[in-house]
Amino acid sequence: MRTRAAVLRGPDQPFALEDVRLEEPAAGEVLVRVVGVGLCHTDLFPRRPQAPVSFPLVAGHEGAGVVEAVGPGVAEPRVGDHVVLSFDSCAGCRGCLAGSPSTCDSFFERNLTGRAVDGATTMVDGAHAPVANRWFGQSSFAAHAVVAARNVVPVGPDVPLELLGPLGCGVQTGAGAVLEALRVPAGANVVVFGAGAVGLSAVMAAKLAGAAAVVAVEPRAGRRALAERVGAHRSMDPAAPDLVDQLRGLTGGFDFALDTTGIPSVAADAVASLTPRGVCGLVGIPTGDLTLGRRALAVGRTVMGIIEGGVVPRVFVPQLVELWRQGRFPFDCLVETFPLSAINDAEGAAVRGEVVKPVLLVDA
Repeated sequence: MRTRAAVLRGPDQPFALEDVRLEEPAAGEVLVRVVGVGLCHTDLFPRRPQAPVSFPLVAGHEGAGVVEAVGPGVAEPRVGDHVVLSFDSCAGCRGCLAGSPSTCDSFFERNLTGRAVDGATTMVDGAHAPVANRWFGQSSFAAHAVVAARNVVPVGPDVPLELLGPLGCGVQTGAGAVLEALRVPAGANVVVFGAGAVGLSAVMAAKLAGAAAVVAVEPRAGRRALAERVGAHRSMDPAAPDLVDQLRGLTGGFDFALDTTGIPSVAADAVASLTPRGVCGLVGIPTGDLTLGRRALAVGRTVMGIIEGGVVPRVFVPQLVELWRQGRFPFDCLVETFPLSAINDAEGAAVRGEVVKPVLLVDA
């Protein structure tokens, strides 16, 4: 079928809207008309030097839309269902079978190369050249996406599809890290480093969990204010002198820390801010190697890598939707919308920190 997609032809090129051809869904797949798609910092990973991705590429991995067709053997979702798209997994390895699809044996190949595990693509451009269209199993910077049915989350028809895409990655990553991976209990002290979409979702989740103290560490004053508005009891500038000492002075040390920046020095501060038995979660793509002092973990601290919040999207995303309905998880306050045609403007606004969570609205 013919459709439109925002194609990235090289790491230093702008996105360009192009007419493309997309194969119909195969067995176990569904065709989704994309309504809205979040732009996540992970979508900028292909711009990094030596990123192992294929070009030309259609990125986008926070899609939401309506099912238009299903492939052979698909009983759910059905045509007409409203859905959120999440990351890809195999459903058959030990991690997947244990209810941990984010630790799928083939997670990297399925999500961060742009192609299927066997190297295939199902999209061609106007010159009939292959276009990588399996970014996180969806490549939803497009009017249509073909997705494995197992990675699609049905949602009610009464919720705003144009806002829901970020629930499939960024929002579930932050909220899931707190509620599922770290399992923060009521009364715990939590510090979150970075107040982007992931960090602010973590702050909201910590409030939901009943944390006694929630502190956000963020360089932008506007983001610090937003963190306090959505649940942080206090926010701090990471440029503050003796930051770790100041943080530890607030609570005597934190039970849980979460680094959402991927910056090694920030992650080291997160670990240092913990109590002797505290746990630090790391999310996001790291920008370098993490080096810790020889006594950083000797006292009993734990460092935990967390992928996609450690959640099962089909279980967790509907829970977030219900919490939003109840007014207890206002993730929509993070969203600013752009038309898909303005994807380069949205990317620039995100890189400059002017927008927390850009969502691209698609007019098929």
